[in-house]
Amino acid sequence: MSDKNSDVDANTLERDDSVIATAFKRSLLVFVVLTIIGGVVTYQLLKPGPKPPVVITQTDKPEVRQKARLELPEMRFTDITADAGIRFTHENGAYGDKLLPETMGSGCAFLDYDNDGDQDILFVNSCRWPWDPPKKGRADADEKIAAKPTQALYRNDGKGHFDDVTKETGLDVTLYGMGIACGDYDNDGDVDLFFTAVGKNRLFRNDGGKFVEVTDDARVGGVESQWSTGAGWFDYDNDGDLDLFVVNYVEWTKDFDLAQKFTLIGGGRGYGRPQPFNGTFPYLYRNDGSGKFTDVSKESGIQILNPASNVPVAKSLGITFADFDSDGWVDIVIANDTVQNFLLHNLGNGKFEEAGVTSSVAFDLDGNARGAMGIDTAWFRNSPAIGIAIGNFSNEMTALYVTKSNDLQFRDEAVSNGLGPNTRIELKFGVFFADFDLDGRPDYFGTNGHLENEINKVQSSQHYEQPPHLFWNCGPEQPTEFEPVPVGKCGADFLKPCVGRGSSYADIDGDGDLDILIATSGQAARLLRNDQKLGHHWVRFKLVGSDKTNQDAIGSIVELHTGKTVQRRQVMPTKSYLSQVELPVTFGLGAATKINKVVVRWANGGTQELDDVAVDRLVEVRKQ
Repeated sequence: MSDKNSDVDANTLERDDSVIATAFKRSLLVFVVLTIIGGVVTYQLLKPGPKPPVVITQTDKPEVRQKARLELPEMRFTDITADAGIRFTHENGAYGDKLLPETMGSGCAFLDYDNDGDQDILFVNSCRWPWDPPKKGRADADEKIAAKPTQALYRNDGKGHFDDVTKETGLDVTLYGMGIACGDYDNDGDVDLFFTAVGKNRLFRNDGGKFVEVTDDARVGGVESQWSTGAGWFDYDNDGDLDLFVVNYVEWTKDFDLAQKFTLIGGGRGYGRPQPFNGTFPYLYRNDGSGKFTDVSKESGIQILNPASNVPVAKSLGITFADFDSDGWVDIVIANDTVQNFLLHNLGNGKFEEAGVTSSVAFDLDGNARGAMGIDTAWFRNSPAIGIAIGNFSNEMTALYVTKSNDLQFRDEAVSNGLGPNTRIELKFGVFFADFDLDGRPDYFGTNGHLENEINKVQSSQHYEQPPHLFWNCGPEQPTEFEPVPVGKCGADFLKPCVGRGSSYADIDGDGDLDILIATSGQAARLLRNDQKLGHHWVRFKLVGSDKTNQDAIGSIVELHTGKTVQRRQVMPTKSYLSQVELPVTFGLGAATKINKVVVRWANGGTQELDDVAVDRLVEVRKQ
């Protein structure tokens, strides 16, 4: 190829490159312009419009709900012990060695021993130890040294004054007594008496107002080396007569107690704990109907063994009875000290099954056993829900186990309803429910007192003498179901400290409201008259059974209907701590003056309905 042709090709290529570059620049310019135009258009289309003016709407503030403050009723109690003629002082036998039984008694009872329609008083007494005979120069008065302590029975004159009839009725008997169970075991219409003790227990048959000991003939003395505490009469086999259940505390001897070397901080011997002592079995005596009993403890399934050690579990103090699953067979609930509580479910075939753990009444919310003492049950919400209250040791709350559906599934509701936190400090013993202000809701009462007379040297928050508890039942709709009653509402007499143990209630003067009896350890007893003046109405029922239902009607249930409210009370004198309450059941009616109907569910079957029941009176109901 020539050089000329080469120059032409080079010029042509250069010109083509120039044209291409110019075209590219023009295209890029167009693209940029179009992009800018598109962006402007897009912005114009998408840009927010002008903000609307702010409009402030005035709205009403929400109404703040405030629950009206409840005014606690005034239910003042007056100490009438001396004026009523009561002169009883408990002898615990304490002489300096500080033996455990000296601080665990004693019980008391209201009962109508002479069938005159009013409530008499019985005190259980202990005595001096056989190895500690009276000595001259002791601080006791000479006549007290010479006289042996005995049980004490006081007859009510119908107006709330009492006469000591101990000797003339045959109860001037000396034993190291602990508790009492009152019941007509021979169905002759007279209430008989069973005393628990350190040592041999005693049964006294009531022969028309005179008591005759029949322990050996009846075969209920127990083991001489045993320490029995709570006891009660009930019909476990539904055969119409009363059987006897007796619990025992610990396997105790003087030598073993002294060998434990219990000491207080800073030196000196103190009263011991139950933990070092072995547990025990309870007794179940079946009434054979001829004045004799058969010990069926082993075959009935009430002897609970520790599966790890194969030794008895129970260290029992308080007992009561109720048909918790409404199957027609009465169950047993037992308060055990420092070991699990028991709920002995009656299977209806003469046997019981221990259901305390599975029913959640054995322990506290953390799964720990407590120092359980006294016990009671009640329909305290006027609903099918039934509660078990158990008084526990100092710095342990009172328990309130509640089941709502008769399925033997309980929950401790003491914290949520206010009862637990307000009872934690004191050492609780005799506890029970009773409607003291007659408003239709059972209130809560408890006696308190420490075991150790020098406890304040060790714990500044604790005292040997402690005031009792009284809690007003405000109703389940209130944030706090149980409110402590202050001194201004119950009176200084009520809150006077003592070494409280057993407790009981009854209407001693026929005015419809319930009065309180307090037994102590080593001190004088106290009788507190209920002087409430709230104007509330009431009705009381005395049930009388038949040959086929025990004469005392123990275990029977009375349902009272007023408006939409249904109240329930069980005829069950066994409750509190080592004690018994009166047989008649009391219903407070508040302002209500009309009772719609009353239904009696008899202990071993049968229902009876009453209409046109008048208020403000005691009504006797006999089984038809």
